[in-house]
Amino acid sequence: MSTTFWIIIAGAIATYLTRIGGHLVISRFDNIHPRVEAGLNAVPAAVLTTLVAPELLNAGPAEWAALVVTAAVSLRGGLMAMFLAGAAALIVARQFVG
Repeated sequence: MSTTFWIIIAGAIATYLTRIGGHLVISRFDNIHPRVEAGLNAVPAAVLTTLVAPELLNAGPAEWAALVVTAAVSLRGGLMAMFLAGAAALIVARQFVG
């Protein structure tokens, strides 16, 4: 088997162990402090920011247009509406703007 296959398997195992380990640690507590819960609730937004922010350094007009549309939809719509509107805006803008 190829090296790439084993790297994928090792990454999957490491990801699983990390997730199950966190679940096992948190499940041992009867109640979670509100600050800890707030921090855990902020993790998805922090991860998304780390994926989007570096791309803005190299963003062109299409990406900035999609960002504006996504920000506008986020004020009224939910997370899925925001995601779909941003993706659609990016696809359309890349077709016509470049």
